[in-house]
Amino acid sequence: MLDWTDRHCRFFHRLMSRRARLYTEMLTTGAVIHGDRARLLAFDASEHPLALQLGGSDPHDLATAAVIGEDFGYDEINLNVGCPSDRVQNGRFGACLMAEPALVAEGVAAMKRAVKIPVTVKCRIGIDDQDPEAALDVLARGVIAAGADTLVVHARKAWLNGLSPKENRDIPPLDYDRVYRLKAALPDVPIIINGGILSLAEAKRHLAHVDGVMLGRAAYQEPWRLLTVDSELFGEAAPHATMKDVFAAMLPYIERQLAQGTRLHAITRHFVGAFHGVPGARAFRRHLAENGVRPGAGAEVLRDAIALVDDRALTPVAA
Repeated sequence: MLDWTDRHCRFFHRLMSRRARLYTEMLTTGAVIHGDRARLLAFDASEHPLALQLGGSDPHDLATAAVIGEDFGYDEINLNVGCPSDRVQNGRFGACLMAEPALVAEGVAAMKRAVKIPVTVKCRIGIDDQDPEAALDVLARGVIAAGADTLVVHARKAWLNGLSPKENRDIPPLDYDRVYRLKAALPDVPIIINGGILSLAEAKRHLAHVDGVMLGRAAYQEPWRLLTVDSELFGEAAPHATMKDVFAAMLPYIERQLAQGTRLHAITRHFVGAFHGVPGARAFRRHLAENGVRPGAGAEVLRDAIALVDDRALTPVAA
C-alpha cells in the first residue's frame, strides 16, 4: 500500500471502524532512522490501534527503527516480507527476503529484544520457483521461533522475475488453502490472511479457518465497505452510519490540516471510491479531481462534492 495508507487515509478509515487495526504504508528503516520523522511517523491519536510497517533487512537497523516507532506510540511493528516492487528488491527488503528466512528471523529477534510492543511479519506464500509448502513453512517457523507475535500471509506467490508489481497483485493465483494449512500446523500462532478479499462476507468465510483478515485494496478503493466492520465482525455499533456522516466528522480534521499548510488534494485523493455505486458518485469524483488540486482549495470543495451525491442512497449494500 505504498503511497496509499498515509496519515490522512488512516484518519478517514478510522472514522468507519473503531476496532480494525490500521497499518502505515511501508517505510524503510533508512527513512525512519535518517529522515524527517515528524513528517513520516506522526499520526492522530484517534488512529489507534496502529501498526508501523517497516521495510529493511539489517537486524540492527530494524531494531533501531522499531524503537523509534515504539517511542512515537505505535502499537505494533510489522516487518514487510511481501512487497514485490522494484525499489524494494533493489534495497534487499520486501518479498525478496522470502529467499532469506534466516535473515528475516534474525531481524525479528533483534526487534523483539529492542521493543515491548508486538512484532509481526507480513509475507507471501513464496516467490518465483519456491515450493509454497516448504518456503512458507520455513519462514513461518523461523520467525515464530525468533519471537514474532503474528504472521500475516498474502495468499499468493510473488514473481520477482517476469511480473511487474501491479501484475503481482493479480496474476499469481490465490491459494487460501495454503494459509489454512499453515494455521492448522501452527494452531497457537495468530495467522491473518490477506490477498484478493473483496467483501466482509468473504472475510467471514476466512475467519472460519484463520484468526484475522487483512483488507488492502478493497478497503482503499471501496472504503464504504468499512462502515459495517464493527457491527458485522465485532458486534458493536459503527462510529458513523453513512459516508455522509463520515465526511461530516472528517471536515474539522481537513480544516485543521489546511490551516497547517496541507493541500486539500493530499487528503481528498483518498476519497475516490467513497460513494461507489451511489447515484452522483461520478460527479463527486469529478468535482474533487477538478477543484481539489487548485491552489488554495478549501473544505468547501468537499462540501460541494458531497452535495452532488444522492442523499437517499448513501449506504451501498455490501456484497
